[in-house]
Amino acid sequence: MNPSQDTSALLAQAVALHQQGRLAQAQALYLRVLAAAPRQFDALHLLGVIARQQGDAALAVQRISDAIAIDAGKANAHCNLGAALQDLGRGEEALASYERALRLDAGYALAWSNRGNALRKLGRHDEALASYERALEIRPAYPEAACNRAIALQDLGRFEDAVASAERALAARPQYADAWCARANGLHSLGRFEEAVDSYDRAIAAGGDGGDVYCSRGSALQRLHDFAAALVSYDRAIALRPDHPLAHQYRANTLRALGRDGEAVAGYRQALALGGDAGQIGFALAALGAAPAPAASPAPYVKALFDQYAGHFDQHLVEVLGYRTPALLDAALAPRLATTTPDTLDLGSGTGLCGPYLRAYSRSLTGVDLSARMLDKARERGIYDRLVCADIGDFLAQESGQFDLIVAADVFVYIGALAGLFAQVHAALRTGGHFGFSVERCENGDFTLTASNRYAHSLDYVRRLAAGVGFTIAEAAPHTLRTDQGAPVTGYLVVAYKAQ
Repeated sequence: MNPSQDTSALLAQAVALHQQGRLAQAQALYLRVLAAAPRQFDALHLLGVIARQQGDAALAVQRISDAIAIDAGKANAHCNLGAALQDLGRGEEALASYERALRLDAGYALAWSNRGNALRKLGRHDEALASYERALEIRPAYPEAACNRAIALQDLGRFEDAVASAERALAARPQYADAWCARANGLHSLGRFEEAVDSYDRAIAAGGDGGDVYCSRGSALQRLHDFAAALVSYDRAIALRPDHPLAHQYRANTLRALGRDGEAVAGYRQALALGGDAGQIGFALAALGAAPAPAASPAPYVKALFDQYAGHFDQHLVEVLGYRTPALLDAALAPRLATTTPDTLDLGSGTGLCGPYLRAYSRSLTGVDLSARMLDKARERGIYDRLVCADIGDFLAQESGQFDLIVAADVFVYIGALAGLFAQVHAALRTGGHFGFSVERCENGDFTLTASNRYAHSLDYVRRLAAGVGFTIAEAAPHTLRTDQGAPVTGYLVVAYKAQ
């Protein structure tokens, strides 16, 4: 046998061992091949693949790059290089490698799917979705692409579609833990918590027993008010991943719901020590009286709360909490607007529950909210002329004298100190304009952060602020605004106008 034949035989033997998962033996033979033929492309490339399989992504990049320097025309080498670069967090370079692979082979489904992963990590969710869909066009029964497509759809807030894509992955691979988890996340976002728990359980049964799965399962159980079971799930998450700040934070939320406030404070402080979100955790500690109350709820907290709430917000608020504020505000405002057609701003518009009332007498209707997913739901109503995703203070600062009516229903429960916002509303109104809003009732002081993470305000505080910026109070009436765990939540419906 000549040396070339001997090298070919060694390479074939190494490939067979590699395919059997016998990595150390395959690696030894690839090295023997390279000792005889230092520029043997396949041996270099596959040694790089083994390095990645063994967790050494840097060595994988070096070896696969060396192989590509010998032959740059192999699409699979560029694809494997992209995967190693992705492991190292070098997302833009990974994307470039996948695109080089696709220029060599446009029908390479794996490269399309991996390209989607790179785009998703870069926050380019729409492009990621298109890449997964191209992979599935080429290879319809491709569970990884369907599962990753579900994750991209989840990122885009398309929860029904995410569930369907996860189910497509499961049709191809019934014991696919990641797909069960993706399905569960979609169901969780849709408010279908019992089904979500079942899917998390199936993910765990299929081998997906990481801390993240148990943490998400605990969150769904908490939404079902099964606090004892949620606590068990969080404990399991922490046992698997003790340094997971979100699991400690959510566990503290559950302890708080169980009335175990001292343990909750300790849990929040542990989450903070592990690098958890300082704004959100500090806010929770403030609601328990264990830290100073901020002037307003942290914007990321409000955005995250309503982004995850968007899919079932209307049903929960109206059917479960008996939410009445839009109708109450309409009853207070409509008689005062009988002869006008105002340009109206729905401040903190959410899914647009006030929209149908306001549309009836408005010339134009604008909604502004911090949550893009809530605005997507408002857009489906087809009644707003303009919807803007922005902080309400930032928006008002750009809208001097643009509106005749501004409404804020259940908005000031997320803002304690209202002076600056009242001044911005006054500036955004034209002379003769009206400002209608709700506040929950505070018994002591100007405002307080309650145990429900919501601010309550005194009527005296509201009156002083309104007068201070030039509003005249036309009406300030007590009402039951909603219920909380069956108990009425009282507050005030206030209508003010700008005389000059």
